[in-house]
Amino acid sequence: MGPRDKRVQGMLLLDNYLPTFALTVMYLLIVWMGPKYMKNRQPYSCRGLMVVYNLGVTYLSLYMCYELATTVWHGGYNFFCQNTYSAPEVDKKVIGVLWWYYFSKLIEFMDTFFFILRKNYHQITFLHVFHHASMLNIWWFVMNWIPCGHSYFGASLNSFVHVVMYSYYGLSAIPALRPYLWWKRYITQMQLVRSL
Repeated sequence: MGPRDKRVQGMLLLDNYLPTFALTVMYLLIVWMGPKYMKNRQPYSCRGLMVVYNLGVTYLSLYMCYELATTVWHGGYNFFCQNTYSAPEVDKKVIGVLWWYYFSKLIEFMDTFFFILRKNYHQITFLHVFHHASMLNIWWFVMNWIPCGHSYFGASLNSFVHVVMYSYYGLSAIPALRPYLWWKRYITQMQLVRSL
């Protein structure tokens, strides 16, 4: 593995791996201890907070998807093979958006915390926990070694899927809107296509 990319120096949480690792360990401890804490407590509704959270993540995902797509399109990125040092201004903007993508993986730990507070433990599967715990760490390494070039592609695709997914979750927390959320049936299909 070559030297770390100097263009991300000074960006929050990227100079040292220890904070990302510590936040992941804290997440795993909450996943382990949360159900024990909630054992003799009533589940919390969290409805209002979940609407705000899900629509906030929807907006952030929409911002990232739009910025990445328009930046690489107008910046002349090569869709087949993009050098990570060939377009300084475009790379700088992509790096800035991908930092938000990395940080969004930390924000998304809240998905699991809401499951714990609402006592929806059946949704806390091994795959769910593994996905959330690993994504923050994977993107720390991506940001430190390949923070531009084709790294934008997976983040763009994932952000688009998250726009669809989190908008549904946010709006479905409002019972009166549930009959109008026609895109629910497409969420799982999109997640499966994204995973290929």
